[in-house]
Amino acid sequence: MNKYKKITLSNKVPLITIPIKGATTATVLIMFKTGSRYEVKSNNGISHFLEHMFFKGTKKRPNTLTLSSELDSLGGEYNAFTSKEFTGYWVKVASGKLNIALDIVGDMLLNSTFDAAEIEKEKGVIIEELNMYEDNPIMHVEDVFETVLYGDSPAGWETIGTKKNIRNFTRTDFLKYFKTQYGAKSAYVVLAGGIKKKDLEAAKKIFSTLGANAWKNKLAVQEKQSAPQFKIINKKIDQVNLSVGVRAYPIGHPEELKVRLLSVILGGSMSSRLFIRLRANNGLAYSVHTSTEFYTDSGYLTTQAGVPIAKTETALEIIIDEYRKITQTKVSAAELKRAKDLFAGKMLIQMEATDDLASWYARQVVLRPALMTPAEFLKRLNKITAADLQETAQKIFRNDRLNLAVIGNLKNDKKIKALLHF
Repeated sequence: MNKYKKITLSNKVPLITIPIKGATTATVLIMFKTGSRYEVKSNNGISHFLEHMFFKGTKKRPNTLTLSSELDSLGGEYNAFTSKEFTGYWVKVASGKLNIALDIVGDMLLNSTFDAAEIEKEKGVIIEELNMYEDNPIMHVEDVFETVLYGDSPAGWETIGTKKNIRNFTRTDFLKYFKTQYGAKSAYVVLAGGIKKKDLEAAKKIFSTLGANAWKNKLAVQEKQSAPQFKIINKKIDQVNLSVGVRAYPIGHPEELKVRLLSVILGGSMSSRLFIRLRANNGLAYSVHTSTEFYTDSGYLTTQAGVPIAKTETALEIIIDEYRKITQTKVSAAELKRAKDLFAGKMLIQMEATDDLASWYARQVVLRPALMTPAEFLKRLNKITAADLQETAQKIFRNDRLNLAVIGNLKNDKKIKALLHF
Protein backbone atom coordinates (compact mmCIF):
# COMPACT_ATOMS: atom_id res chain seq x y z
CA MET A 1 0.00 0.00 0.00
CA ASN A 2 1.15 3.54 -0.76
CA LYS A 3 2.28 5.80 2.06
CA TYR A 4 0.84 9.25 2.50
CA LYS A 5 2.24 12.48 3.85
CA LYS A 6 0.26 15.29 5.42
CA ILE A 7 1.48 18.88 5.20
CA THR A 8 -0.22 21.83 6.89
CA LEU A 9 -0.08 24.98 4.82
CA SER A 10 0.50 28.43 6.32
CA ASN A 11 -3.27 29.04 6.41
CA LYS A 12 -3.82 25.69 8.19
CA VAL A 13 -5.21 23.92 5.10
CA PRO A 14 -4.23 20.22 5.14
CA LEU A 15 -2.38 19.05 2.01
CA ILE A 16 -2.14 15.28 1.66
CA THR A 17 0.14 13.62 -0.87
CA ILE A 18 0.08 9.97 -1.88
CA PRO A 19 2.93 9.50 -4.35
CA ILE A 20 3.04 6.38 -6.52
CA LYS A 21 6.41 5.53 -7.99
CA GLY A 22 6.18 5.02 -11.74
CA ALA A 23 2.55 6.20 -12.00
CA THR A 24 1.71 7.76 -15.35
CA THR A 25 -1.32 9.70 -14.06
CA ALA A 26 -1.89 12.10 -11.19
CA THR A 27 -5.01 13.50 -9.55
CA VAL A 28 -5.70 16.66 -7.62
CA LEU A 29 -8.84 16.67 -5.48
CA ILE A 30 -9.95 19.63 -3.41
CA MET A 31 -12.70 18.81 -0.96
CA PHE A 32 -14.67 21.23 1.17
CA LYS A 33 -16.41 20.20 4.35
CA THR A 34 -19.83 21.42 3.29
CA GLY A 35 -22.86 20.05 1.49
CA SER A 36 -26.62 19.89 1.80
CA ARG A 37 -26.42 18.97 5.50
CA TYR A 38 -24.99 22.45 6.04
CA GLU A 39 -28.00 24.20 4.52
CA VAL A 40 -31.27 25.56 5.88
CA LYS A 41 -34.71 25.14 4.36
CA SER A 42 -34.58 28.39 2.40
CA ASN A 43 -31.26 27.60 0.69
CA ASN A 44 -31.52 23.82 0.35
CA GLY A 45 -29.77 22.96 -2.91
CA ILE A 46 -27.30 25.84 -2.92
CA SER A 47 -24.25 23.62 -2.27
CA HIS A 48 -24.96 21.66 -5.44
CA PHE A 49 -25.85 24.74 -7.49
CA LEU A 50 -22.65 26.49 -6.38
CA GLU A 51 -20.64 23.47 -7.51
CA HIS A 52 -21.96 24.06 -11.04
CA MET A 53 -21.06 27.74 -10.94
CA PHE A 54 -17.34 27.10 -10.46
CA PHE A 55 -17.28 25.88 -14.07
CA LYS A 56 -18.87 29.08 -15.43
CA GLY A 57 -15.87 31.36 -15.59
CA THR A 58 -13.19 33.28 -13.73
CA LYS A 59 -11.55 36.65 -14.29
CA LYS A 60 -8.73 34.96 -16.20
CA ARG A 61 -10.91 32.36 -17.95
CA PRO A 62 -14.15 34.27 -18.49
CA ASN A 63 -16.60 31.56 -19.56
CA THR A 64 -17.41 27.86 -19.62
CA LEU A 65 -15.88 27.30 -23.06
CA THR A 66 -12.54 28.78 -22.05
CA LEU A 67 -12.38 26.73 -18.86
CA SER A 68 -13.53 23.45 -20.38
CA SER A 69 -11.29 23.89 -23.44
CA GLU A 70 -8.21 24.29 -21.28
CA LEU A 71 -9.15 21.29 -19.16
CA ASP A 72 -9.97 19.18 -22.24
CA SER A 73 -6.64 20.10 -23.82
CA LEU A 74 -4.92 18.31 -20.94
CA GLY A 75 -6.41 15.05 -22.22
CA GLY A 76 -7.55 14.00 -18.77
CA GLU A 77 -10.76 13.70 -16.79
CA TYR A 78 -12.36 16.23 -14.48
CA ASN A 79 -15.57 16.72 -12.59
CA ALA A 80 -17.12 17.78 -9.31
CA PHE A 81 -19.60 16.28 -6.86
CA THR A 82 -21.82 17.40 -4.01
CA SER A 83 -22.98 15.17 -1.20
CA LYS A 84 -24.62 15.82 2.13
CA GLU A 85 -21.37 16.37 4.03
CA PHE A 86 -18.75 17.37 1.46
CA THR A 87 -18.21 18.88 -1.99
CA GLY A 88 -15.24 17.97 -4.20
CA TYR A 89 -13.49 19.17 -7.35
CA TRP A 90 -11.00 16.95 -9.14
CA VAL A 91 -8.80 16.69 -12.21
CA LYS A 92 -6.94 13.55 -13.33
CA VAL A 93 -4.23 13.96 -15.98
CA ALA A 94 -0.97 12.56 -17.25
CA SER A 95 1.51 13.12 -14.43
CA GLY A 96 3.52 15.69 -16.38
CA LYS A 97 0.48 17.96 -16.67
CA LEU A 98 -0.59 18.09 -13.05
CA ASN A 99 0.89 21.55 -12.44
CA ILE A 100 -1.25 22.97 -15.27
CA ALA A 101 -4.33 21.25 -13.85
CA LEU A 102 -3.56 22.79 -10.46
CA ASP A 103 -3.42 26.25 -11.98
CA ILE A 104 -6.83 25.81 -13.65
CA VAL A 105 -8.70 24.26 -10.73
CA GLY A 106 -7.09 26.73 -8.33
CA ASP A 107 -8.30 29.60 -10.51
CA MET A 108 -11.81 28.14 -10.53
CA LEU A 109 -12.01 27.84 -6.76
CA LEU A 110 -10.34 31.14 -5.93
CA ASN A 111 -11.53 33.47 -8.69
CA SER A 112 -14.92 32.37 -10.01
CA THR A 113 -17.15 35.34 -10.87
CA PHE A 114 -20.57 33.72 -10.29
CA ASP A 115 -22.02 35.80 -13.08
CA ALA A 116 -25.72 36.63 -12.56
CA ALA A 117 -26.65 35.86 -16.19
CA GLU A 118 -24.93 32.47 -15.95
CA ILE A 119 -26.80 31.72 -12.74
CA GLU A 120 -30.11 32.31 -14.51
CA LYS A 121 -29.13 30.01 -17.39
CA GLU A 122 -27.90 27.29 -15.06
CA LYS A 123 -31.24 27.18 -13.26
CA GLY A 124 -32.73 25.41 -16.26
CA VAL A 125 -29.86 22.93 -16.34
CA ILE A 126 -30.27 21.99 -12.68
CA ILE A 127 -34.04 21.68 -12.91
CA GLU A 128 -33.54 19.22 -15.78
CA GLU A 129 -31.00 17.36 -13.64
CA LEU A 130 -33.62 17.16 -10.89
CA ASN A 131 -36.19 15.89 -13.41
CA MET A 132 -33.71 13.26 -14.57
CA TYR A 133 -33.30 11.91 -11.03
CA GLU A 134 -37.01 11.89 -10.35
CA ASP A 135 -37.63 10.04 -13.62
CA ASN A 136 -35.05 7.40 -12.66
CA PRO A 137 -36.51 5.49 -9.69
CA ILE A 138 -33.40 3.33 -9.22
CA MET A 139 -31.45 6.51 -8.45
CA HIS A 140 -34.24 8.36 -6.68
CA VAL A 141 -35.34 5.66 -4.25
CA GLU A 142 -32.28 6.19 -2.08
CA ASP A 143 -33.19 9.85 -1.61
CA VAL A 144 -36.67 8.75 -0.59
CA PHE A 145 -35.17 6.23 1.84
CA GLU A 146 -33.22 9.01 3.55
CA THR A 147 -36.38 11.10 3.90
CA VAL A 148 -37.91 8.12 5.72
CA LEU A 149 -34.92 7.98 8.06
CA TYR A 150 -34.36 11.66 8.71
CA GLY A 151 -37.66 13.39 7.87
CA ASP A 152 -37.92 17.14 7.39
CA SER A 153 -34.35 17.99 8.35
CA PRO A 154 -31.15 18.78 6.42
CA ALA A 155 -30.21 15.09 6.60
CA GLY A 156 -33.54 14.16 5.02
CA TRP A 157 -33.64 16.82 2.30
CA GLU A 158 -32.44 16.02 -1.20
CA THR A 159 -29.00 17.38 -2.07
CA ILE A 160 -30.19 18.90 -5.34
CA GLY A 161 -32.79 21.01 -3.53
CA THR A 162 -36.28 22.01 -4.60
CA LYS A 163 -37.43 23.59 -7.85
CA LYS A 164 -38.70 26.60 -5.89
CA ASN A 165 -35.31 27.21 -4.31
CA ILE A 166 -33.43 26.63 -7.56
CA ARG A 167 -35.58 29.21 -9.36
CA ASN A 168 -35.27 31.76 -6.54
CA PHE A 169 -31.50 31.73 -5.90
CA THR A 170 -29.70 35.03 -6.55
CA ARG A 171 -26.05 35.94 -6.93
CA THR A 172 -26.14 37.38 -3.42
CA ASP A 173 -27.18 33.97 -2.06
CA PHE A 174 -24.18 32.33 -3.70
CA LEU A 175 -21.71 34.94 -2.50
CA LYS A 176 -22.98 34.65 1.06
CA TYR A 177 -22.79 30.86 1.11
CA PHE A 178 -19.38 30.86 -0.61
CA LYS A 179 -17.94 33.34 1.89
CA THR A 180 -19.15 31.24 4.82
CA GLN A 181 -18.52 27.69 3.68
CA TYR A 182 -15.54 27.93 1.31
CA GLY A 183 -12.13 28.79 2.68
CA ALA A 184 -9.20 27.66 4.76
CA LYS A 185 -11.37 26.39 7.63
CA SER A 186 -13.16 23.85 5.43
CA ALA A 187 -10.69 22.97 2.64
CA TYR A 188 -8.66 19.78 2.16
CA VAL A 189 -6.25 19.25 -0.74
CA VAL A 190 -5.13 15.82 -1.95
CA LEU A 191 -2.53 14.95 -4.61
CA ALA A 192 -2.17 11.31 -5.67
CA GLY A 193 -0.13 9.43 -8.25
CA GLY A 194 2.89 10.61 -10.23
CA ILE A 195 3.51 13.76 -8.22
CA LYS A 196 6.56 15.87 -9.05
CA LYS A 197 8.30 18.44 -6.88
CA LYS A 198 6.95 21.29 -9.02
CA ASP A 199 3.40 19.98 -8.45
CA LEU A 200 3.81 20.04 -4.70
CA GLU A 201 5.23 23.56 -4.81
CA ALA A 202 2.41 24.73 -7.07
CA ALA A 203 -0.23 23.27 -4.74
CA LYS A 204 1.37 24.95 -1.72
CA LYS A 205 1.51 28.31 -3.49
CA ILE A 206 -2.07 28.20 -4.82
CA PHE A 207 -3.97 26.86 -1.85
CA SER A 208 -2.09 28.73 0.86
CA THR A 209 -3.88 31.82 -0.51
CA LEU A 210 -7.28 30.47 0.59
CA GLY A 211 -8.58 32.96 3.12
CA ALA A 212 -10.24 32.19 6.43
CA ASN A 213 -13.99 31.63 6.28
CA ALA A 214 -16.72 31.86 8.90
CA TRP A 215 -17.53 28.16 8.48
CA LYS A 216 -20.88 27.09 9.92
CA ASN A 217 -21.29 23.53 11.15
CA LYS A 218 -24.28 21.32 10.35
CA LEU A 219 -27.15 20.32 12.62
CA ALA A 220 -26.68 16.94 14.28
CA VAL A 221 -29.01 14.12 13.30
CA GLN A 222 -31.68 13.29 15.87
CA GLU A 223 -32.60 9.63 15.41
CA LYS A 224 -35.90 8.66 17.03
CA GLN A 225 -37.72 5.52 15.97
CA SER A 226 -39.82 3.02 17.90
CA ALA A 227 -41.41 0.96 15.09
CA PRO A 228 -40.93 0.18 11.38
CA GLN A 229 -41.70 3.11 9.08
CA PHE A 230 -42.13 3.49 5.35
CA LYS A 231 -42.99 5.84 2.50
CA ILE A 232 -44.56 5.02 -0.86
CA ILE A 233 -44.30 7.37 -3.84
CA ASN A 234 -46.92 6.36 -6.35
CA LYS A 235 -45.58 6.48 -9.90
CA LYS A 236 -46.96 4.83 -13.02
CA ILE A 237 -43.97 2.72 -14.05
CA ASP A 238 -43.64 -0.93 -14.99
CA GLN A 239 -41.85 -2.08 -11.84
CA VAL A 240 -41.62 -1.25 -8.17
CA ASN A 241 -38.30 0.06 -6.90
CA LEU A 242 -37.77 -0.47 -3.23
CA SER A 243 -35.11 0.25 -0.67
CA VAL A 244 -35.47 -1.63 2.59
CA GLY A 245 -32.90 -1.21 5.30
CA VAL A 246 -31.97 -0.36 8.86
CA ARG A 247 -30.34 2.41 10.80
CA ALA A 248 -26.73 1.56 11.59
CA TYR A 249 -23.80 3.64 12.87
CA PRO A 250 -21.67 6.70 12.03
CA ILE A 251 -18.33 6.45 10.27
CA GLY A 252 -15.57 5.58 12.73
CA HIS A 253 -17.91 3.63 15.03
CA PRO A 254 -16.53 0.28 16.28
CA GLU A 255 -19.36 -1.49 14.42
CA GLU A 256 -18.76 0.25 11.07
CA LEU A 257 -16.59 -2.38 9.37
CA LYS A 258 -18.87 -5.20 10.53
CA VAL A 259 -21.86 -3.46 8.93
CA ARG A 260 -19.87 -3.04 5.72
CA LEU A 261 -19.06 -6.75 5.69
CA LEU A 262 -22.68 -7.69 6.36
CA SER A 263 -23.71 -5.70 3.29
CA VAL A 264 -21.25 -7.64 1.11
CA ILE A 265 -22.62 -10.98 2.35
CA LEU A 266 -26.24 -9.93 1.95
CA GLY A 267 -26.16 -8.22 -1.43
CA GLY A 268 -22.71 -7.06 -2.45
CA SER A 269 -22.00 -9.47 -5.30
CA MET A 270 -23.46 -11.98 -7.76
CA SER A 271 -22.85 -14.74 -5.20
CA SER A 272 -24.46 -12.83 -2.33
CA ARG A 273 -27.51 -14.16 -0.53
CA LEU A 274 -30.04 -11.68 -1.85
CA PHE A 275 -28.75 -11.72 -5.42
CA ILE A 276 -29.13 -15.51 -5.47
CA ARG A 277 -32.58 -15.56 -3.87
CA LEU A 278 -34.16 -12.59 -5.62
CA ARG A 279 -32.58 -12.90 -9.05
CA ALA A 280 -30.99 -16.30 -9.66
CA ASN A 281 -33.55 -18.49 -7.87
CA ASN A 282 -36.79 -16.54 -8.25
CA GLY A 283 -36.26 -14.24 -11.25
CA LEU A 284 -37.75 -11.30 -9.35
CA ALA A 285 -35.21 -8.61 -10.21
CA TYR A 286 -32.48 -7.56 -12.58
CA SER A 287 -31.00 -4.99 -10.21
CA VAL A 288 -30.29 -6.19 -6.64
CA HIS A 289 -27.76 -4.53 -4.38
CA THR A 290 -27.10 -4.07 -0.67
CA SER A 291 -25.08 -1.02 0.28
CA THR A 292 -24.10 1.09 3.27
CA GLU A 293 -23.86 4.79 3.97
CA PHE A 294 -21.85 6.28 6.80
CA TYR A 295 -22.14 9.92 7.81
CA THR A 296 -20.31 11.62 10.68
CA ASP A 297 -23.30 11.21 13.01
CA SER A 298 -25.46 8.46 11.48
CA GLY A 299 -25.47 5.60 9.00
CA TYR A 300 -27.51 2.81 7.48
CA LEU A 301 -27.56 -0.45 5.53
CA THR A 302 -30.12 -0.95 2.79
CA THR A 303 -31.03 -3.29 -0.07
CA GLN A 304 -32.35 -1.88 -3.34
CA ALA A 305 -34.23 -3.89 -5.94
CA GLY A 306 -36.47 -3.30 -8.93
CA VAL A 307 -39.22 -5.94 -8.92
CA PRO A 308 -42.55 -6.71 -10.68
CA ILE A 309 -45.47 -4.83 -9.16
CA ALA A 310 -47.34 -8.07 -8.42
CA LYS A 311 -44.30 -9.53 -6.66
CA THR A 312 -43.51 -6.60 -4.36
CA GLU A 313 -44.66 -8.39 -1.22
CA THR A 314 -42.72 -11.53 -2.14
CA ALA A 315 -39.51 -9.56 -2.69
CA LEU A 316 -39.95 -7.69 0.58
CA GLU A 317 -40.51 -10.96 2.44
CA ILE A 318 -37.31 -12.43 0.98
CA ILE A 319 -35.18 -9.43 1.92
CA ILE A 320 -36.48 -9.28 5.49
CA ASP A 321 -36.12 -13.06 5.77
CA GLU A 322 -32.43 -12.84 4.83
CA TYR A 323 -31.94 -10.03 7.31
CA ARG A 324 -33.56 -12.22 9.96
CA LYS A 325 -31.50 -15.31 9.08
CA ILE A 326 -28.19 -13.53 9.46
CA THR A 327 -29.13 -12.69 13.05
CA GLN A 328 -30.02 -16.31 13.83
CA THR A 329 -27.22 -18.32 12.24
CA LYS A 330 -23.51 -17.54 12.07
CA VAL A 331 -21.97 -16.98 8.66
CA SER A 332 -19.95 -19.98 7.54
CA ALA A 333 -16.16 -19.81 7.42
CA ALA A 334 -16.21 -20.16 3.62
CA GLU A 335 -18.75 -17.36 3.12
CA LEU A 336 -16.91 -15.08 5.53
CA LYS A 337 -13.60 -15.64 3.72
CA ARG A 338 -15.23 -15.04 0.34
CA ALA A 339 -16.74 -11.75 1.52
CA LYS A 340 -13.44 -10.55 2.99
CA ASP A 341 -11.53 -11.51 -0.16
CA LEU A 342 -14.10 -9.75 -2.33
CA PHE A 343 -13.96 -6.59 -0.24
CA ALA A 344 -10.16 -6.56 -0.21
CA GLY A 345 -9.87 -7.30 -3.92
CA LYS A 346 -12.21 -4.50 -4.92
CA MET A 347 -10.40 -2.07 -2.66
CA LEU A 348 -6.99 -2.99 -4.07
CA ILE A 349 -8.26 -2.53 -7.62
CA GLN A 350 -9.62 0.91 -6.68
CA MET A 351 -6.36 1.95 -5.08
CA GLU A 352 -4.57 1.49 -8.43
CA ALA A 353 -6.50 4.46 -9.86
CA THR A 354 -5.17 7.82 -8.72
CA ASP A 355 -8.62 9.44 -8.63
CA ASP A 356 -10.01 6.67 -6.40
CA LEU A 357 -6.94 6.89 -4.19
CA ALA A 358 -7.35 10.66 -3.82
CA SER A 359 -11.05 10.20 -3.03
CA TRP A 360 -10.27 7.62 -0.33
CA TYR A 361 -7.90 9.94 1.55
CA ALA A 362 -10.09 13.03 1.10
CA ARG A 363 -13.10 11.25 2.57
CA GLN A 364 -10.95 9.99 5.42
CA VAL A 365 -9.77 13.43 6.49
CA VAL A 366 -13.17 15.09 6.03
CA LEU A 367 -15.39 12.45 7.64
CA ARG A 368 -13.45 10.05 9.83
CA PRO A 369 -12.40 10.97 13.39
CA ALA A 370 -8.91 9.59 12.65
CA LEU A 371 -7.48 8.91 9.20
CA MET A 372 -7.35 5.20 8.33
CA THR A 373 -5.15 3.98 5.49
CA PRO A 374 -6.40 1.22 3.17
CA ALA A 375 -3.91 -1.19 4.79
CA GLU A 376 -5.21 -0.38 8.28
CA PHE A 377 -8.78 -0.73 7.04
CA LEU A 378 -8.14 -4.23 5.64
CA LYS A 379 -6.23 -5.28 8.75
CA ARG A 380 -9.23 -4.46 10.92
CA LEU A 381 -11.61 -6.07 8.45
CA ASN A 382 -9.69 -9.35 8.53
CA LYS A 383 -10.02 -9.57 12.32
CA ILE A 384 -13.82 -9.72 12.16
CA THR A 385 -15.26 -13.11 13.10
CA ALA A 386 -18.56 -14.82 12.32
CA ALA A 387 -19.59 -14.26 15.94
CA ASP A 388 -18.84 -10.54 15.56
CA LEU A 389 -21.08 -10.34 12.50
CA GLN A 390 -23.95 -12.14 14.17
CA GLU A 391 -23.73 -9.87 17.20
CA THR A 392 -23.79 -6.75 14.99
CA ALA A 393 -26.65 -8.13 12.92
CA GLN A 394 -28.69 -8.67 16.08
CA LYS A 395 -28.10 -5.04 17.03
CA ILE A 396 -29.23 -3.47 13.76
CA PHE A 397 -31.88 -5.81 12.32
CA ARG A 398 -34.62 -4.76 14.70
CA ASN A 399 -38.11 -3.33 14.27
CA ASP A 400 -37.15 0.00 15.79
CA ARG A 401 -34.50 0.44 13.06
CA LEU A 402 -36.39 -0.95 10.04
CA ASN A 403 -37.33 1.41 7.19
CA LEU A 404 -38.70 1.11 3.66
CA ALA A 405 -38.95 3.43 0.65
CA VAL A 406 -40.98 2.47 -2.42
CA ILE A 407 -41.42 4.09 -5.83
CA GLY A 408 -43.98 2.52 -8.14
CA ASN A 409 -47.60 1.96 -9.02
CA LEU A 410 -48.42 0.45 -5.64
CA LYS A 411 -51.66 1.54 -4.02
CA ASN A 412 -52.27 -1.05 -1.30
CA ASP A 413 -49.96 -0.21 1.57
CA LYS A 414 -51.75 -2.44 4.10
CA LYS A 415 -49.93 -5.58 2.87
CA ILE A 416 -46.63 -3.73 2.95
CA LYS A 417 -47.22 -2.57 6.51
CA ALA A 418 -48.13 -6.10 7.61
CA LEU A 419 -44.87 -7.51 6.24
CA LEU A 420 -42.56 -4.82 7.58
CA HIS A 421 -41.28 -6.49 10.72
CA PHE A 422 -38.68 -9.01 11.93
